[in-house]
Amino acid sequence: GDTLYYRFTSDMSNTEWGYKFTVTAGHLGRFQTGFEILKQMLSEERVVPHLPLAKIWEWQVGVACRQTGHQRLKAIHLLLKIVQCSAQRDCDLTLLKPLWQLFTHMENNLCQDMTKPGILLPLHRALAELFFVTENRVTELGSLQEYLLALNTEDHLHRCTAQ
Repeated sequence: GDTLYYRFTSDMSNTEWGYKFTVTAGHLGRFQTGFEILKQMLSEERVVPHLPLAKIWEWQVGVACRQTGHQRLKAIHLLLKIVQCSAQRDCDLTLLKPLWQLFTHMENNLCQDMTKPGILLPLHRALAELFFVTENRVTELGSLQEYLLALNTEDHLHRCTAQ
C-alpha cells in the first residue's frame, strides 16, 4: 500500500527525543499478490490505456495454461477482464488455442458421459464464460471467422463439416 498509520506513545521516562521504527511488508505469496495488483489495475479505467495489454495478455494465457486449480481460475478471470477492456489489437486471441482445446475436450467428455448430472466444474464454467465473451467481442470487432479458424485445427474443422 501507499499509506502507513502509526501511533507514537511515550512514557516520559527518558529525556532523549526522536523515534525509530521499522516497516516490514507482509506478503500473500507471489501469485496472489500479482493477481490482486493486476486485477486492481484492470479495474481502473484511467489506468488501462497505459498498460501493455498485449504483453500482459501473453503472460496471462501462459499462466492459465501452466497453472492448475484456483490459480488457473484466477488467471482465466484476468483474461476475461482483459478481453472486456481491450481493443482487437491488444490481444492475440490465437494464443487461446491450448485453452480452447482443453475446453472442447471437457465439452466432449461431458457429452459422452450422460450419467453425470449437468453440473459444470468451475474450470469448465470459467472457460465457457471466457470463450462466450471473447466470441461476442470478436463478433463486435468483425473478426469472428479469423478467430474461429485460428483456434481450431484443420482436422477438427473437417470433423465438424462431416457432422
